[in-house]
Amino acid sequence: MSSIYDRLTDLDISLPPLAIPAGAYVPFVRSGNLVFLSGHIAKRDGKVWVGQLGRDMTTATGKKAARAVAVDLLGTLHAAVGDLDKIERIVRVTSLVNSAPDFTEHHLVTNGCSELFGEVFADKGAHARSAYGVAQLPLGACVEIELIAQVAHGE
Repeated sequence: MSSIYDRLTDLDISLPPLAIPAGAYVPFVRSGNLVFLSGHIAKRDGKVWVGQLGRDMTTATGKKAARAVAVDLLGTLHAAVGDLDKIERIVRVTSLVNSAPDFTEHHLVTNGCSELFGEVFADKGAHARSAYGVAQLPLGACVEIELIAQVAHGE
């Protein structure tokens, strides 16, 4: 069985460094065998990926943004536990989608994140999830996603 890092290489994904929080909070908190990751906003080319779904962004573009957030979340998860192969399960994903009032495809946007976790973690990537539409996100970002993961006992 290949490691998580082999899968990341196969997917041509390089883990980013731990992001510096934009406010008075920490990027992650570990409690027992759970790791809670703070919300990460979408970035493209190192800058905030600004936009509003249903107004100036398509669902397909939003899905790409959610996938980019998932990559950043993986970088933070790696920093939190030191080895992604120690992840027993992605437990929960909560997605906030900056969207116009009549946009109804938040779930499809969030699939960009969920599908990547499935590709990387296989069955361990299947998770509970909520996807919400919001009027605005910090810095005008199009998507923000937070994560809860379970680490193997004793790790």
